[in-house]
Amino acid sequence: MENALHYAKELCNTMMRKFEAKDIPPVGRFHYHQGVFLSGMSHVYEVCGEEKYCTYIKNWVDSLLCEDGSILNFDRQMLDNIQPGILLFDLYRRTGDCRYKTALDMLMSVLRDWPCNPVGGFWHTETFQNEMWLDGLYMAGPLEARYSAEFGDASFIDTAVRQIIIMRDNMQDKQTKLLYHAWDYFKRCSWANKETGLSPEFWGRALGWYVVAILDILEFLPEDHPKRQEVIDIECEVLAAIAGYQDAQSGMWYQVVDKGGYDGNWLESSCSSLFSYALAKAVRMGLIDKTYLDAARRGFEGVIRHSVTTNGEDMLIQDICIGTCVCNYEKYISRPTSMNDLHGAGAFLLMCAELAREDAR
Repeated sequence: MENALHYAKELCNTMMRKFEAKDIPPVGRFHYHQGVFLSGMSHVYEVCGEEKYCTYIKNWVDSLLCEDGSILNFDRQMLDNIQPGILLFDLYRRTGDCRYKTALDMLMSVLRDWPCNPVGGFWHTETFQNEMWLDGLYMAGPLEARYSAEFGDASFIDTAVRQIIIMRDNMQDKQTKLLYHAWDYFKRCSWANKETGLSPEFWGRALGWYVVAILDILEFLPEDHPKRQEVIDIECEVLAAIAGYQDAQSGMWYQVVDKGGYDGNWLESSCSSLFSYALAKAVRMGLIDKTYLDAARRGFEGVIRHSVTTNGEDMLIQDICIGTCVCNYEKYISRPTSMNDLHGAGAFLLMCAELAREDAR
């Protein structure tokens, strides 16, 4: 197999040449676009130990953190803006700088009061009232889990576990075992099925966020937690379902996961990277059979063959869907792609770092 760490470092170096840390878009915002990418870089740093990556992450965070630990231009109305908080834990541990802990405490206070639908499911934003999106688990769940583990407030990890189960109970398709992108408790949204409240499609990247977030939460979920085995069972079931939709020829997955043979559907890099990461990590954690590592490797090799190119010294990843709202099949397959889009760059780094861990075993 190609050297996964080599590709991870090449992409990190490309992005660092393109952007000063403070200029990663959207500039001046504490937002998951930067958070996803830098989370991937932090995994690369953990594998290779090159300090320039840690310094780059710190420089971005510091560009938005005030002396009192408040976050510049922080919009507390979107779960998407919570996710970069995951970067603060390691910075606080390494430096002891209380600003990072102050910022974490503020983010957790926002999550403690986050609006929920009648069964306790987080709204995705204050604008999209009573809508649960799979994406939201990744934006808040790992942060809640790690905060509970490091600072002793078990209520947050219990909330994260509750979100996993609410999503399974209300968003999972009984036949395919995949989860729909979104669910409207009151069935009022234009996209919502009038009987179930569910959105119409299984969007790849949202499903990727879900399985990745569960693994990140499990890393901090106590062995004796009463819901631990249920969470493991959910993850194993969904990962097995996802593996069944891997394209046999390319090794990748499609933008709309279960409709690979439909007109206009296309192989998408970010969900392929997230699925490969999740499969490899679940094997490492002892949750699924080692044979799933073959699927993870095929996913990695497929992304390299199908979507990675070079331009001089720069590495480029193609076929990355830009962000999207909840929509129908035609709109999902019509979404534009963006070269080295931060969603896909972060997902690619996660995948490469995890397979580099495997290579080193």
